Amino acid sequence: MAVEDEGLRVFQSVKIKIGEAKNLPSYPGPSKMRDCYCTVNLDQEEVFRTKIVEKSLCPFYGEDFYCEIPRSFRHLSFYIFDRDVFRRDSIIGKVAIQKEDLQKYHNRDTWFQLQHVDADSEVQVTRPCSYSKKSHFDFEEEDVDKLEIRVDLWNASNLKFGDEFLGELRIPLKVLRQSSSYEAWYFLQPRDNGSKSLKPDDLGSLRLNVVYTEDHVFSSDYYSPLRDLLLKSADVEPVSASAAHILGEVCREKQEAAVPLVRLLLHYGRVVPFISAIASAEVKRTQDPNTIFRGNSLASKCIDETMKLAGMHYLHVTLKPAIEEICQSHKPCEIDPVKLKDGENLENNMENLRQYVDRVFHAITESGVSCPTVMCDIFFSLREAAAKRFQGDPDVRYTAVSSFIFLRFFAPAILSPNLFQLTPHHTDPQTSRTLTLISKTIQTLGSLSKSKSASFKESYMATFYEFFNEQKYADAVKNFLDLISSSGRRDPKSVEQPILLKEGLMIKRAQGRKRFGMKNFKKRWFRLTNHEFTYHKSKGDQPLYSIPIENILAVEKLEEESFKMKNMFQVIQPERALYIQANNCVEAKDWIDILTKVSQCNQKRLTVYHPSAYLSGHWLCCRAPSDSAPGCSPCTGGLPANIQLDIDGDRETERIYSLFNSYMSKLEKMQEACGSKSVYDGPEQEEYSTFVIDDPQETYKTLKQIIAGVGALEQEHAQYKRDKFKKTKYGSQEHPIGDKSFQNYIRQQSETSTHSI
Repeated sequence: MAVEDEGLRVFQSVKIKIGEAKNLPSYPGPSKMRDCYCTVNLDQEEVFRTKIVEKSLCPFYGEDFYCEIPRSFRHLSFYIFDRDVFRRDSIIGKVAIQKEDLQKYHNRDTWFQLQHVDADSEVQVTRPCSYSKKSHFDFEEEDVDKLEIRVDLWNASNLKFGDEFLGELRIPLKVLRQSSSYEAWYFLQPRDNGSKSLKPDDLGSLRLNVVYTEDHVFSSDYYSPLRDLLLKSADVEPVSASAAHILGEVCREKQEAAVPLVRLLLHYGRVVPFISAIASAEVKRTQDPNTIFRGNSLASKCIDETMKLAGMHYLHVTLKPAIEEICQSHKPCEIDPVKLKDGENLENNMENLRQYVDRVFHAITESGVSCPTVMCDIFFSLREAAAKRFQGDPDVRYTAVSSFIFLRFFAPAILSPNLFQLTPHHTDPQTSRTLTLISKTIQTLGSLSKSKSASFKESYMATFYEFFNEQKYADAVKNFLDLISSSGRRDPKSVEQPILLKEGLMIKRAQGRKRFGMKNFKKRWFRLTNHEFTYHKSKGDQPLYSIPIENILAVEKLEEESFKMKNMFQVIQPERALYIQANNCVEAKDWIDILTKVSQCNQKRLTVYHPSAYLSGHWLCCRAPSDSAPGCSPCTGGLPANIQLDIDGDRETERIYSLFNSYMSKLEKMQEACGSKSVYDGPEQEEYSTFVIDDPQETYKTLKQIIAGVGALEQEHAQYKRDKFKKTKYGSQEHPIGDKSFQNYIRQQSETSTHSI
């Protein structure tokens, strides 16, 4: 979700890996161990929670979380909670990282000391407009040097627990001497008499990897030169001289370049020709057919990213039912004799595992008609390039494709289903072991190697694989690979069974379908499929109410003033609107996005809606008395109907600009290499050997255009920062007094201005 800032769109996102905690304080009981979980919070609004790790003072979480941040925030916080035998949760400690400090820890594992948490140290307000308090003061002239006004904000609670401190502000009276009336916004602070009884290292530490991204995106025309240069990459001869390929050459990791490149090229329909070109160039450089596409090249990373984007829905349709069955049935499948538990039987375990492998194998090999067209087109180009390069190897046309679809798509998803949203959290140790054994077997079945048993390091795996050492399995794999990589592939069949897209617990307001019914709020389990949106009393129950997808006319936010409740949205139907409250702002955005996408092509979608509710005989937004009155605000902009490919081309071009800008020294080094190589091709070329330069003149020409395009965008960004700095006012609602992040910003901009002078 973008925040508009004077013609500039600002996008914020965060990718977090919660590793492990260590040396947590012991529980004051006989066992000393704790049952702990970790939460991720924007300021103090929880947006993610890990699973509970039981009986440990050094819990390992290993969980990943990504979200688009839909609002401004000041701290990214992590809280470690302990759940006792009475299922009561208490905070052990926290890690709070200021927004402006996130870049210090960018994409690297870091251990953070847990800090103490108490009522005095926490500013509880989470809404951006609630961080500060607008105040008017009248006073008489007096000695103000040592005096201050203190304003505390409290939440009036019940008598049992007492009132809750929310934050305070302190204003020195000397700042009021200018006039009899003073007006400003202040940033709420914790109390300075907070408890300091525990040292930071008394609480243990937490290992985190945080990648925070903030994209400042101009209007589309600013990006035309660089974008056009990137989009024509597939047509450049040789492809190594193209802008997209050069990005892969200068980036530290190929993945870094592949992510925005693939998204941009997918958006403009150019990903297949570009991947075909770079894959063909890589095949030509490959000497051994057994090593084809085995490295982490730009081609491999781009194909991986395309499968992740275009194939996620296909992955879910194919694997999710089988994965859910394995997680729920929980049959023992250990086949390593050394690891067998007491009471387990090796033959029974082998049979359990064989049935699971068969289930997953058939789900994959029978899914060919559902494989997305863009993936099939890429596989066709890989097959043709490999067959042409290694004409004496009849199997290379299969292994070139299987190395991606089995090795890098299905096998990793089976191994770590939570990373592909097939399960909400990491699976338990027994299920994880079962999935590991299945993944190994599926990977080998799909490889079509000559001596499959020898590919296993463990003798027990080789023994187990004999179950599948039959021609029918090899034939099924080849038929599947033929189908997904043939140019004359049939159109995918429409999926008749409903596909689960999202589910979860939320609060909904009664719709008043009964004449005298109470319009109260209740928790319900919501499910969204490609057919309908339903809610249930509990998970697994029959639906209490169903909205067919074709009856969804709009999905929009609901203004907070309607029910004095945050994170609400409305699903508008022909006769009424369903009002729903999500758990947090990120969850609300996710539901709004996916509901909008699945209903985007409905013929009767609304163009206007009411942003507030209909209460007490009128709409709160426009005061219209009729509940059927047309909406008073335009619906938000349309989103593509394709659920998987919601891509902003300008944002991806901005990300590529940022990469080029950060690697400018390498671009200049590559220019030097082109100049040197064009006149001399001897031993002195070794210092430039890290770059692939097939045509120095063509590569130099492209580099010159890249540097010019990046320079123009850099000037626009610099001008925007200068203009914003001039208009910035300390004490405004956006930048309240006491906001340290803003003070740091002012200092940085002042230093920048001084240096430029």
